[in-house]
Amino acid sequence: MHIRDLPHPDPGVPDVRTAGAFLLWLYRQQLGGQLKALAWGLVNVGAIAASPLPVGLAVQAVVDRDGGRLLLAGGLIMALGVLIALGGTMLHREAVTNWITAVARMQQLLARKTTELGSAMTRRVAAGEIVAVSTGDLEKIGWFVEAVSRFGASAVTTVAVAIAVAVYQPELGVLVAVGVPVMALAVLPLLPPATRRADAQREKAGRATELASDTVAGLRVLRGIGGEELFLGRYRSASQEVRKAAVRSARMWSLISAVQVLLPGLLLIAVVWYGARLALDGTIAVGDLVTLYSAVAFLLFPLRHFEEIAQAYSFAKPSAKRTARVLAQTRPSGGPARSQGATPTGDLHDPVSGLTLAAGRLTAVVCGDPDTAGRLAERLGGHPPQHDEDGGDGTGPLSVVLGGTPLDELPRDIAREAVLVQDKDPMLLSGTLGDLLDVPASGRVGATEALAAAQCGDVLTALAQASVDAAGDPMHTHITERGRSLSGGQRQRLALARSLVTDPEVLVLDEPTSAVDAHTEARIADGLREIRTGRTTVVLTSSPLLLDRAEQVVFLQEGKTVAVATHRELLHSHPAYRAVVTRETDPEPAMSTGQIEESA
Repeated sequence: MHIRDLPHPDPGVPDVRTAGAFLLWLYRQQLGGQLKALAWGLVNVGAIAASPLPVGLAVQAVVDRDGGRLLLAGGLIMALGVLIALGGTMLHREAVTNWITAVARMQQLLARKTTELGSAMTRRVAAGEIVAVSTGDLEKIGWFVEAVSRFGASAVTTVAVAIAVAVYQPELGVLVAVGVPVMALAVLPLLPPATRRADAQREKAGRATELASDTVAGLRVLRGIGGEELFLGRYRSASQEVRKAAVRSARMWSLISAVQVLLPGLLLIAVVWYGARLALDGTIAVGDLVTLYSAVAFLLFPLRHFEEIAQAYSFAKPSAKRTARVLAQTRPSGGPARSQGATPTGDLHDPVSGLTLAAGRLTAVVCGDPDTAGRLAERLGGHPPQHDEDGGDGTGPLSVVLGGTPLDELPRDIAREAVLVQDKDPMLLSGTLGDLLDVPASGRVGATEALAAAQCGDVLTALAQASVDAAGDPMHTHITERGRSLSGGQRQRLALARSLVTDPEVLVLDEPTSAVDAHTEARIADGLREIRTGRTTVVLTSSPLLLDRAEQVVFLQEGKTVAVATHRELLHSHPAYRAVVTRETDPEPAMSTGQIEESA
């Protein structure tokens, strides 16, 4: 896999049972790249490990005044230098490629999972947690993936050097054979507390990120109530906790680094002392002593990689656990997925609330509670929250049924074609207006018709006036991220136009006109009813203007359907409904005809 081939054609199906299983799956997905990196690592580290031989040969040649062997030693050093440079360059290239391709694979998996679950994702996993996983955690896992090849090459070469030293000089070889495992394993008792401190730092950073996100999102409201400084103070406190946790974590890793320097240094002193005594006794030549010293000094190099892989794994394992937990989220399914086929049609039924929406009609639903309306919208879109009621048999939340087919049994693309839910706060991505309306659609409704039905005339005029490089064409005018350059009502109407262009079989709108004035709302209601003729449209609202234009109104109390009629009939016959719609605190049993006309 090359970087130029990204994104992956198919990121695959990850093994999310455990953190270790996920890391192993990720390694297998790029086995070819890992083997290439290992091969180049062996060239690089092996050439470094072989360098003491020509150095010792050169020293002994000088002692013996042998010019031929000195020339041979120089040639070997030059050849090994070329191999070190080539191996190091290619190792870095392959290792970084493995890092980038692994992170890209995980980002694609997270994007696919987010697309699959939609807004249900943030109901199951905190937004701050998702941000932390998609940024810091993926980088830590990528670091571990990138370090594996260097560690493998260093481990193989270290074993080879220890064996060579034992064969070359058995007396010193025993000392090296005992000392190297001790150096490699000495830091293991320090890793668990270091990991716990690093995990604590990451959790505090995640909470600080979530607090910052909430503060920024509510900045306008905070300024209005004078609470800006209060929340900024809370963020300062949270950031200081992150700093203190980072210092505690760094202290432990500094101790591990110190141990990795101290123990090899002691081993090197022991080898030099013992080797010098052997040289003085005439047991080994001076060149042999230099070779042995250089070989032991080389062991300091792979030990750094041992420390790195230990640190990388201690960070990657909890990160992989969190990533696997996010990727393990699934759409509840009441049965086996249905094979690819035509989009189902018919009535939409929610067994949890008892709500049945007649096909081809404009139905308004009054819940009274915004949270209940939000959960209902999620269920109608095929994303039942985990705390919803189940069928009593432990199988999980009951699925919404469209024309006799449970949405959970439909392939995702067909389910999206069948039912589209527009949230109460729809997202507008940055780009031109043309890009915003360039969405998968049936082709029955054009952009012009959708914009007209959503009463976007003044929005188009404002965009045309704001156009600099688009020659006054509002369709080519750039819209900033989240539509921040637009008012709340303008964003709502553009989002509604986008939904109308899509033209799904069932369109669910959650408070689509809460930010527009009454006259515009009335025109939107008329346009919506006209453009959605023959299609099923559900509007979750308590606005009398929309309710009066609906063909049918369903009233829910405590999440259950309690009344179905027209708006005027419910106003006259149902006091609880009248209290929700007219915002009465003590509704009377009935209303006169004139009062009903006025409230409508």
